[in-house]
Amino acid sequence: MGSDVIVDEGILLPSEITLTKPLPLLGHGITGVEIHFLPIKHTAIGIYIEPEVVKHLQKWKGKTGKELAEDDEFFEAVAAAPVEVVVRVVVIKEIKASQYGSQLEGAVRDRLAAVDKYEEEEEEALESVVKFFPMKYVKKGSFFTIKFPASGPSESLVCKIVITNEDEEESTTIVKNANVAETIKKWYLGGTRAVSDSTIASLAERLAAKLAS
Repeated sequence: MGSDVIVDEGILLPSEITLTKPLPLLGHGITGVEIHFLPIKHTAIGIYIEPEVVKHLQKWKGKTGKELAEDDEFFEAVAAAPVEVVVRVVVIKEIKASQYGSQLEGAVRDRLAAVDKYEEEEEEALESVVKFFPMKYVKKGSFFTIKFPASGPSESLVCKIVITNEDEEESTTIVKNANVAETIKKWYLGGTRAVSDSTIASLAERLAAKLAS
């Protein structure tokens, strides 16, 4: 494993993660809100993707990071590429895990409803995700790890969510509904509609560099 990357005071992201295979950190950023003109940081996000992803993005070779960050078709291709993706979400400001689960639920439900894919199966899968996030507070430095295995055209996308608290205790759930899993993935990799603009900008710069090399 390489050295850690500092993304905020006291918050580190590993430069590489190995769950099934080593994956490099290709983008990172922050989520937060502004209250009375003061920025409040909530979480840091790290995106880890197989380097082979660039083979599926050659159409965008020569584009700048800024151009890619504004190109939702590009990020559709990133999300659809048959490569392993891991998202690491590190808590900066102590929150109830259930608050994060509710935020995720709202984003996924609204996106599925907008494309008429929110049926009973999706509702049940999403309810199960929300119930997985406990009511208790998760402290600064705790993290969520969301793994999206590589999947081919004929395979349904699933994702695995792991919560690791400050005592390194883990709890795990698996999302087997393909529509819900895909929408969770796009919440992080969805270009201009993603949860963190800074993460998308960082990822776009790194992928532009890799496509240029």
